Amino acid sequence: MNTVIAAIALDLGSTSVKAALLQSAGELTNVVSMPAPEVMSRDGCYESDALAYVKTAEQVLAQCLAQTKCLPPLGLCSQRSSFLLWETASGQPLTPLISWQDTRGAASCEALRDSEPPIRELSGLRLAPYYFAPKLRVLLQEFPHWREHLQSGKYLVGTLDTFLIWRWTGGKQFVTDASMASRTLLMDIRQQQWSPELCKIFGIPPGILPQIIPSSGLTIRLDNGLTLQASMGDQSAAFVASVGADSNAALVNLGTGGFVLRDMAQADNSLNGYLRTLLYQDNAGYAHIAVEGTLNSIAVALSHYPVGECRVEDLAESDIFCLTEPSGLGAPYFRNDFGLHFSQHIEHLTPRQIATLLLEGIVFRLVRILEDFHCVSAIGRVYLSGGLSELACLQQGIAQCAPMTIYRLQQKEASLQGAGLLGAGIFNADRELLPIVAATDASRLREKYRLWKIWLDELLKS
Repeated sequence: MNTVIAAIALDLGSTSVKAALLQSAGELTNVVSMPAPEVMSRDGCYESDALAYVKTAEQVLAQCLAQTKCLPPLGLCSQRSSFLLWETASGQPLTPLISWQDTRGAASCEALRDSEPPIRELSGLRLAPYYFAPKLRVLLQEFPHWREHLQSGKYLVGTLDTFLIWRWTGGKQFVTDASMASRTLLMDIRQQQWSPELCKIFGIPPGILPQIIPSSGLTIRLDNGLTLQASMGDQSAAFVASVGADSNAALVNLGTGGFVLRDMAQADNSLNGYLRTLLYQDNAGYAHIAVEGTLNSIAVALSHYPVGECRVEDLAESDIFCLTEPSGLGAPYFRNDFGLHFSQHIEHLTPRQIATLLLEGIVFRLVRILEDFHCVSAIGRVYLSGGLSELACLQQGIAQCAPMTIYRLQQKEASLQGAGLLGAGIFNADRELLPIVAATDASRLREKYRLWKIWLDELLKS
């Protein structure tokens, strides 16, 4: 068995910080995990201790490196949109690490609603408070002297990856990769550069932002002796591990929320309402762009019901339709007026029957997204990942309705693995797959799906 170490991977998550060694065959070993510093929340502000986060990241790296005698290349992935300001001379944070979950940017979004069309066209994203730009706009309004200090270089601002790379290079590298920059609402997704127009809309001087670099082939020497070869957002890293170079595949991730990603360069010209996500930019400068559909807060909707007891045979038992997104419909609809919604009263139903309807709602939303993507460019395979994808009823329901082959990904720690793969320069590792075969007659569920689409379209017109 080949046990050559190809890379060390580091995942800067919201709840945990992990490091692992990646073998040359693409397998993760020696995983070290520590809880991330606690995120404190109050009045919509979600913050944690940035220096404690640095210390935790350094500890997991050190523990992982203690298990090998070599210094392999480093692949890094990070939670997106979490950021802070710090003093250039001392390196001391001026602010806590402000989480992507923080909603203080909501006022910015309301004030800039008329600018949403150019924001969506240039960034590929919708105007929403969890991105970097709306929150930074609020801070610069509250502390106007910060703008002057940022422009003079006395202060710096950046996402978590930028802060750690800056510290670990002794202040020599003030950078972020294209995938992280693309989630700020300030980057032109086509040019992979900061957009003067977007910066003007948000009132953020472009000169205060870090340099945008590719996601791989970096060769950045760190003070601990490691060489950073790859850096990207956590969702991008998960896509690399799960789909890799399979151009005919889509990824469906089902966790707290859900998303469907398809690498599709022309998505911006053909699929209205869907997000555009920059997966990563390789060292040759080619940007891998994906189209993205989203489901909001589905785990919350399921949490009070016995979904594990539901069987695929239970689906399509009733003529009640359902939407399963308590915080509002995600892409491509973005409708907050329809969240957890049933077409009829459900007071007479058992908890298990309600659970079945909720799972139906998830299946139908996912399959409609897949159909939309498939109409533009044929999809041959769909890979399921995330904790909720372990529900057999969901697996079978998707397999019955979707017009493509469904697989369940077996690997764990997809983001960590993807960071390691790009760090090692491996773009298409083997994946452990479980084919999902539709076990029963699908005609009844497919017919209900057809009727559900008609119901949803009429509902959205109201």
